[in-house]
Amino acid sequence: MTRAECINTLAAFCGVRDLPELTPEALREKYQIPRADVMVLFGGSILCGGDLLAQGMRNGIAGKYIIVGGYGHTTPDLLEKIHRFCPDIDTRNMQEAEAFQSYLEHRYGLRADALETESTNCGNNITNLLDLMDSRGISCQSIILVQDATMQRRMEAGMRKYRPEIRTVSFAAYQARVTEEGGQLRYAFPIPGMWDMERYVSLLLGEIPRLTDNEEGYGPRGRGYIAHVDVPESVRAAYLALSADYPVRGADPRFASGK
Repeated sequence: MTRAECINTLAAFCGVRDLPELTPEALREKYQIPRADVMVLFGGSILCGGDLLAQGMRNGIAGKYIIVGGYGHTTPDLLEKIHRFCPDIDTRNMQEAEAFQSYLEHRYGLRADALETESTNCGNNITNLLDLMDSRGISCQSIILVQDATMQRRMEAGMRKYRPEIRTVSFAAYQARVTEEGGQLRYAFPIPGMWDMERYVSLLLGEIPRLTDNEEGYGPRGRGYIAHVDVPESVRAAYLALSADYPVRGADPRFASGK
């Protein structure tokens, strides 16, 4: 595989979308439900996650809408890009969920029903979300999760660990495709707020050790943060080919929580 093919292989694996589009019709056709009980946007997403939440709200895809995110490794980039795109929003001292709420209001005149502003990583994104729903009496048999495409599969596996009885629908915030021309990697089309290429590849690479269910991974055989995930051989091969030339994102101890 070429470098671009390896990147796109990892992206397709990590950036799960269970529906062809974020509409009640697509939900009804696949799951036989008119709408989900809850739709959640996680603050680890790039800017276009806010646009996707607005789309879901306008389409009436869920009964409740929640934004989750405190301050983690992706926060400075998100705050800077929201302020750059919407200069009227002063993102200083904001948590991720607050920044996305402001973006949603500023651009679309919409507000999520609830914000969770304490979580710092994918593990307590899920546990804090569940605590919030329980404390507010939000009944949930079906949920749509929207996260940055690099972390979408891990988010679904986290939900599956803690609430396997909930029907979880993944809809990654974007679907990027990388091409290579003259030795230069490029995105095939623009995506609002997209990572620079090296950071994108690093994030993708960082997911594979986490998703691998062994002693070093986050699955049941390792740290127990997520449910079991099968990692295909093609994904492992792409990971090995790229990791020789690109940094693999490690866990930042500043945002650890034990979950």
